[in-house]
Amino acid sequence: MAKKQKPAGCPSAYDTALKFLTPKARTVREVELKLDEGSYSEGEIMQTVDRLTETGLLDDRKYARDFIESRLASKPVSRFRLKEQLKAHFVPEDIIEEALDETDDSVEFENAVEVARKFMRQLSSVEDEEGRLRRIYSRLKTRGFSHDTIMSAMREAENRG
Repeated sequence: MAKKQKPAGCPSAYDTALKFLTPKARTVREVELKLDEGSYSEGEIMQTVDRLTETGLLDDRKYARDFIESRLASKPVSRFRLKEQLKAHFVPEDIIEEALDETDDSVEFENAVEVARKFMRQLSSVEDEEGRLRRIYSRLKTRGFSHDTIMSAMREAENRG
């Protein structure tokens, strides 16, 4: 494999990675892919990832925990949807499972209830009760909640008013 030639004055792989990490956290694989787009050798990429990992600037476990916490606070979704989103950021499966295991099972149900209540308020003007419930069900389904969770959450949301 031929070594890639860097243009004169090109920033180091470490500087490029730091610039990439500045706006938001990234995963190890995202940084590797970004550096691979540049003129950096595999050795430079590995050294950079190792250095960033050692300093704590690159940590897939922390990334997964923070991602889950942020998503659940801003737009509640199911564990299934969180898993899909973390996979899209190239987080390894074992780290995803570990981070999801730290999330209490009751959190998913409470999130489903909160989403159901939100959509019940938004769709309160829909006169066709069956149509309204179907739409609420559909909205919860798109957030990745299971049928059983949706049905229980909708009942609970109605009980809470």
